[in-house]
Amino acid sequence: MTDYITIAIPKGRILEESVELFGKIGIDCTELLGKSRKLIFENPAQRMRYMIVRATDVPTYVEYGCADLGIVGKDTLMEQGKDLYEPLDLKFGYCRLMVAEPAELSRDDDPARWSNIRIATKYPNITETYFSAKGVQVELIKLYGSIELAPLVGLSERIVDLVSTGETLKQNGLVEVETIAEITTRLIVNRASLKTKHQRITEIIRGLEQHV
Repeated sequence: MTDYITIAIPKGRILEESVELFGKIGIDCTELLGKSRKLIFENPAQRMRYMIVRATDVPTYVEYGCADLGIVGKDTLMEQGKDLYEPLDLKFGYCRLMVAEPAELSRDDDPARWSNIRIATKYPNITETYFSAKGVQVELIKLYGSIELAPLVGLSERIVDLVSTGETLKQNGLVEVETIAEITTRLIVNRASLKTKHQRITEIIRGLEQHV
């Protein structure tokens, strides 16, 4: 099994687009799109193995060498700061990491005057780094879902969250104030694997480069 290449991939849209992209370079992993509850899939003919994991766990599996490669959003990489090689922007899954606040607050609000604010977010590390660089003291409240709810019930004045179309913000009376980062899906590689399986991994990276 040591000559297998193992790839950690999260479920959802990233999985679908990853399967399509790998198919373009001759790596067949369409089995991952079935309704099976299996978490590990193997393709002996191509000496490939696939692990289906939570998006937030992908960098951990890759950093510790359980997977040689991983597919994950840049937001997760920024938040976790793992020791990984990140050779390729796969150019899909685009969204923005935004600061947002209630529309009525934004009418008279000037972000340049912020000095001490409270923010709810799934991304405390990114948020703290961003506002620290701006000289703004921030009280962070870590949430795991429905971040838009926080300002509506008075838990926080503002939020930092991923925005795709902006429709969820709009429906909850929130508006975008600042962009922290533009986010896309990335290919990540375990540093040791890049040395021990250099030829195969390099071939995969070069193949993907031609299609992104």
